[in-house]
Amino acid sequence: MDKKYLVTKSNYFIMNCNYDLSLEEQKIILTLASMVQPNDEEFKPYIFKIADFMKLLGIETKTKYTEIPKITKNLMKKVFEIQEGNRIIQTAWVSGVIYEKGTGMVTLKFNPDLKPYMLQLKEKFTQYQLANILSMKSKYSPRIYEILKCNKFKKQGYIEIEVEELRKLLKAEKIYTLYADFKRKVILQAQKELKQKTDISFEFEEIKTGRKVTSLKFLIKSNVYNKAKEETALSLEEDRDFNYIDEIKSILCEKITSLQAKQIYDAAEGDIDLIKEMYKRSEFNREPIKNIVGWLIKAVSINYDDPVEKIKLKKVDRFNEFPQRSYDFKKLENNLLRWSVKGE
Repeated sequence: MDKKYLVTKSNYFIMNCNYDLSLEEQKIILTLASMVQPNDEEFKPYIFKIADFMKLLGIETKTKYTEIPKITKNLMKKVFEIQEGNRIIQTAWVSGVIYEKGTGMVTLKFNPDLKPYMLQLKEKFTQYQLANILSMKSKYSPRIYEILKCNKFKKQGYIEIEVEELRKLLKAEKIYTLYADFKRKVILQAQKELKQKTDISFEFEEIKTGRKVTSLKFLIKSNVYNKAKEETALSLEEDRDFNYIDEIKSILCEKITSLQAKQIYDAAEGDIDLIKEMYKRSEFNREPIKNIVGWLIKAVSINYDDPVEKIKLKKVDRFNEFPQRSYDFKKLENNLLRWSVKGE
């Protein structure tokens, strides 16, 4: 178990279920989710040390050690709903918890009802590193993070959600009935935490009907000033994006990750022909290029309008990454010949 483990969920699951979990309960579920391998065909019993789990959650007092069984017991009682077409699925998160006395070990198993939303995912799924949510203080911030994360790669770069719909997703409709309180306690708090602790941040615009705020437009951005940027994984929103990931990987001979392929795809604004053209050009400039991914992202970004004219790629002779001097070899030859004559 590690903070770099990936949490994987289907986008449909993120956007179509509402549940009310405490912050600690969410961290237990997400820690457990990070131990699931998306290629698994079935959920396994996931075993971990309670001490390690407490460390991940930042729990230092020993009294919490005895409280964790109480937390997991309450967690098993938490039934939530998933809306799927005309069906409403009522289910619990975990199907069982086992504590081995004297070992400090605990075994948890996800409810099999969750298989379609966490296992064998091939398209429209979101991944992120566990580290993004573990230090959050608000119970609503992890949910807002997931909702925005799974919409980050939409072309328009934003998502618009009705205030009432967002309240329902967060199970906050009965807690913060006044928009001013909902904004202050939920939205602004999440905005602060995401900026400080995760790989994304957001700005938002209030959309009014008359004088009442009825919708929020979230502009989702990569958090380039946060170390968690390096911990981001991948969110695939559309089938065609996912197909192009494999296509870009096949174009490049180098081994690249899905995230790197997605970054190249986004920089080229989906222009696969441009990526092919720039990669061909890079072959003539291969020696100086150590980071082909970074080079391609820059190349397709700068040259999107006119790739032929805006960038001139040519082979550069280098030794130990220093460009060689240019010489007039004819003049040099003549000088050497004169020296030879004088030497005679």
